[in-house]
Amino acid sequence: MAHPVPSAPKRTPLTASMGGAGAHPVHAALPTVEEVSAGGIVVDSSSPELPVAIIARLNRGGRLEWCLPKGHPENEEDSREAAVREIAEETGIDGRILTALGSIDYWFTVSGHRVHKTVHHFLLAATGGHLTIDNDPDHEAVDVAWVPLADLGKRLSFPNERRIADLAREILPRYL
Repeated sequence: MAHPVPSAPKRTPLTASMGGAGAHPVHAALPTVEEVSAGGIVVDSSSPELPVAIIARLNRGGRLEWCLPKGHPENEEDSREAAVREIAEETGIDGRILTALGSIDYWFTVSGHRVHKTVHHFLLAATGGHLTIDNDPDHEAVDVAWVPLADLGKRLSFPNERRIADLAREILPRYL
């Protein structure tokens, strides 16, 4: 059974300040939107390096960030179905879920509102496909790479995803 992954620390709610010269600032809480995504770690167990398919995205500042593939469930999909589909779309690799790795949540602001995002991560065994970003309908992925599982933590941009990678490395031997 997968061990739960600790959530990222909660941040103090963000507020917007408004006011004119000589007026006391008025603090109004930004509206909050809840988002859910699913994705994870797809491993090619046919290679001794146990490579994992990861993607690169450009953040709003134009910086390249390497991350685990993930996306929003569509229609009536549950998190497991969304994870399999999103990984296939963003990396070109088909996979079969081995186990849940846990969930992470974090906050960010965009377009005048706060977003509280929860991402459900799964460990998958690669079952086919070839590495490509050509099937990403949202064109969010700008690059894709196989990274040996042992090096994954050094390559991922976000600490919460590095914790997911550590957990995957710890439990993967149970499924090989």
